[in-house]
Amino acid sequence: MNMVTVFQYDAFSIVPDKGNPAGVVLDADHLTEEDMLKIAKQVGFNETTFVMHSDQADIRLRYFTPGHEMNLCGHATMASMYALKTRGLLDAKDTYTIETKTGVLPVRFENNDVQPSITMKQDSPQFVEFEGDVDLLASAIGLHRDELDLTKPIVYGSTGIWTLLIPVKKLDSFSRMIPDNRKFPEILTQNPKASLHPFCMETIDPSALMHARHFSSPYSGTIEDPVTGTASGVMGAYYLTYIQPEWPSIQMMVEQGQEIGKNGRVQVTVDREFGKMEVYITGTAVFVREFEVDPAKE
Repeated sequence: MNMVTVFQYDAFSIVPDKGNPAGVVLDADHLTEEDMLKIAKQVGFNETTFVMHSDQADIRLRYFTPGHEMNLCGHATMASMYALKTRGLLDAKDTYTIETKTGVLPVRFENNDVQPSITMKQDSPQFVEFEGDVDLLASAIGLHRDELDLTKPIVYGSTGIWTLLIPVKKLDSFSRMIPDNRKFPEILTQNPKASLHPFCMETIDPSALMHARHFSSPYSGTIEDPVTGTASGVMGAYYLTYIQPEWPSIQMMVEQGQEIGKNGRVQVTVDREFGKMEVYITGTAVFVREFEVDPAKE
């Protein structure tokens, strides 16, 4: 098989190497699932997106970590849609639909003439209370139990991908976090393939409402995700569910990645109507480089 071109775009930043890198493979219809996994493994980013034809939406996106396929990925959606738009591969309109394993979701572009910003809708939020050992959970990210903010619930949350939301008291705990990803499945007995997403209400940037890190499931083949779109969206839903349950909506900024030399920002909007929440994230991306990989290579 011929070499495959991969474009690297960094999402949630306008500065190369400061956001969350994603690989983007255009015209991927000829690739098998095995090819995609091999390519994602060689690329080594938290996600590589494969852009394909869709019979039910404008395009189809498939997302692969180095270890497995994901149903949805926020930063890889931002990267791939930004790539398509700036390369002139999309029709001249502002709203598109993408087919994902989570379902068909809308994506909207704004400010196209300067630095396009992209808003994507996520799946309806779901929460399940954590019933595991809190001491072991804190230890698995290098913290002590008393550093967690147990006035707020620890919950599994999903707007397309499950992660465990862990409230932490102080910002300074984040620089001391050292994840032991191998321990996650035995602690997350209700959902062994979930990632961990510690967050707090103290921030570095005063315009941000929440600060976070994101530690990958060991099955994904990566350790930490620099800036996480899906988890940022579910944090907005968490805020309306557990912190301000009377509010009808919220617009907020989430910061992530500072501890590992990144500086990501995700704009989150959550609207509550008739008891149901609609979750949107907004961000942008920047082109970094292109390179080739060999799908035949193990």
